[in-house]
Amino acid sequence: MTSTIKVNNIQNQCGANIANKCGSTVTLGASGDTITLACGASQTGFGRTGTVDWDTTAKTASFTAVSGNGYFVNTTSGAVTVTLPAGSAGDIVSLADYAATWQTNNVTVTPNGSDKIGGVNVSTTLSTEGQSVTFVYTDSTQGWINTMDSTSNVRGVNFMTATGGTITTCGNCKIHTFTGPGTFCVSAISNIPGNNVVSYLVVAGGGAGGGADQGTNGGAGGGGAGGFREYKSPVTPYTASPLDGNPGGTAVTVTATAFPITVGGGGPGTDANQGGNGNNSIFSTITSTGGGGGGARTPAPTTVGYGLDGGSGGGGGYGNCSGTNNGPGSGNTPPVSPPQGNNGGDYGGLSNPGGGGGATVAGSIGPSPGGGGNGGAGATTSITGSPVAYAGGGGGAAKPSPPPGSGGTGGGGAGVGNNDGTAGTTNTGGGGGGGSGCGAASNSAGGNGGSGIVIIRYKYQ
Repeated sequence: MTSTIKVNNIQNQCGANIANKCGSTVTLGASGDTITLACGASQTGFGRTGTVDWDTTAKTASFTAVSGNGYFVNTTSGAVTVTLPAGSAGDIVSLADYAATWQTNNVTVTPNGSDKIGGVNVSTTLSTEGQSVTFVYTDSTQGWINTMDSTSNVRGVNFMTATGGTITTCGNCKIHTFTGPGTFCVSAISNIPGNNVVSYLVVAGGGAGGGADQGTNGGAGGGGAGGFREYKSPVTPYTASPLDGNPGGTAVTVTATAFPITVGGGGPGTDANQGGNGNNSIFSTITSTGGGGGGARTPAPTTVGYGLDGGSGGGGGYGNCSGTNNGPGSGNTPPVSPPQGNNGGDYGGLSNPGGGGGATVAGSIGPSPGGGGNGGAGATTSITGSPVAYAGGGGGAAKPSPPPGSGGTGGGGAGVGNNDGTAGTTNTGGGGGGGSGCGAASNSAGGNGGSGIVIIRYKYQ
């Protein structure tokens, strides 16, 4: 049952014979009760607590504020002017940046008539992202004074923010490309865990082709490509290479920290010796191994005809006049999944050096008589927004008349006849081509390996 008491006025009584004296407290309700005013009723005399009642319907056009109210002002579509009410002492108005866009489209706050803002009868501009302000009217001298001003922008973050390298965009993704050492610096991560899993391409420096001694009867092996490792995050759509490590590979979930980037240089080609291995490229927990150098062509008794192991292996050369110690280098060394590269091509006999291994195809055996093997093909990915091939093996060298081996697709250098090998392409991880010494007046060097590259892609909007 509900009881109703109807009165016009409740007040304490004054007088000598009244127990409830003037100045004592009149209590409505008991502890824990809620006193509710009927719909449409208003109150006076209770005073304000220094806060406002917030209007949760965002304002998108100019309006006149009402004392006691707070307003969310949305300037996404354009600037907004807020006119303050005619001020009386104690009046209060608050404003807050609804969409964090006041830095782009400002809010102009205008006093009513001859009222002042901070002692001056002029308008003021709010232009800070995420700002919120509270104005209280004091008197006719100072008018409205801003008592609270927050410039913090406390919001959930749906997307990560980062700097470093050369930054481009493709659709809703940002792409950071590192062609040399640098830092991928993440300043904010998303509150959606999947958006913090990045796509990456890490290609190591390619191995150099082998060199040849002057006057020797044949050529050297091609350099192996730098290791190729890729992972495509589900939130960054693009056409990945066949070596995409998702699923089964290694995902990288970033945190708000700095990630040093290492971009491996290509291996150096040297006269009449094995090509140098390429250098590793590194991002977070991902290391791609430098390509293996190509085997040399030297006379007996030297034994440097074998290709070296690496991301992809170097091609076998003609180690000495007996044709010994001339096998190819092994790829995917050390092993990772998916494989980061392939073996070099074997020495084919009769001075037929092998090509360096590529990311997707092993190097070829040199064709008889005296031809150089082709470098293995690299892998093509569209992580940058366009299809680009990386990590092709270098071609084996040849005698003057047979054809030298071609570089594998993805930056591999060609083998040559009677000259230094062709270098692998910069920032592809291509292996260098082998050099040939058939009848040459001086030693030949293998082509240098191409430097590597690191690319990181993530969703930013």
